[in-house]
Amino acid sequence: MNGRGGQEHRLVAIVYNPVRVDVPRVRAAVEAAAAAAQAEAGRTELLWLETTPEEAGQAQAREALDRGATLVLAAGGDGTVRAVAEALRGRDATLAVIPGGTGNLLARNLSIPFANVESACAIAFGGQTRRIDLGAASALRPDGTVTEHAFLVMAGVGIDAAMIAAARPELKRRFGWLAYVDAAVRALPASVKVHVRFRLDGGPERSAHVSTLLVANCGALPGNIELIPDAAIDDGLLDVAILQPASVFGWLAIWRKVTWENRVLRKSALGRRIIRFTDRAVRTRLSYLRGASVRLEVDAPEPFELDGDAFGDIVGLDLSVEARSLLVAVP
Repeated sequence: MNGRGGQEHRLVAIVYNPVRVDVPRVRAAVEAAAAAAQAEAGRTELLWLETTPEEAGQAQAREALDRGATLVLAAGGDGTVRAVAEALRGRDATLAVIPGGTGNLLARNLSIPFANVESACAIAFGGQTRRIDLGAASALRPDGTVTEHAFLVMAGVGIDAAMIAAARPELKRRFGWLAYVDAAVRALPASVKVHVRFRLDGGPERSAHVSTLLVANCGALPGNIELIPDAAIDDGLLDVAILQPASVFGWLAIWRKVTWENRVLRKSALGRRIIRFTDRAVRTRLSYLRGASVRLEVDAPEPFELDGDAFGDIVGLDLSVEARSLLVAVP
């Protein structure tokens, strides 16, 4: 259907989590951004779809696609964004992120403002479109069943999954990602290394006792943590970070690397020379691998997480990348 001046009418859907976002503020910001964009894009119809505890966003996004939406805004936390992305994978519709959660992981990695709803809405309607990779996870459960999931940022087994499972919901609502600091303080004393067997790209099996094994599509985390600085969200590869600290001092060395060396020093020639002198000691505690697929097994059921959300226990996990399968609005 054509509007005035021959410009096309388009349907934009907003899949929103009413628990995670300030709905009146989001509605006002979306309507203002849509009105500002109409001069170039033609008449815009807005379709509002609310998530529920039973339907986190996949069904709503599929409904939006069935009704002809070409732009779908995910307004909520990482769980809402992941659910909408799962429905949009491989489709021509564009995902736009209106952050409203604890970690806002994808938003951070795409430089989408996570503290300013109005700026995020302006990017949704007026930003550029970029193709990014999507991760696919096939989880083998202790009872022998297999569940399938998508992820945008990373999957993890070990202390990070235990920490996420232990995070208190009331603290997450009040303090955001800082709630994970409280969870880490409670989880670290009881943590033991996990024996993991894994293969990259169908290669030989490797074995390690790890505090955490993370398989990432991109590498930035809250708190100015650049966990995997070379990870790219559109390279068709997954980056594996293996954390094996032997003591508290090992954790401190990792912390220094991901908050100072990875984020600051490596951006200058002098800093990179400094890293070459200090990196050898850290390498035994934090190592990196890369591949298009990762298969891992654990000796006993272990919790795992996707994009900062707990997903129960697994005994095996197959992870792969769907290269450039998702369209996203970016600055």
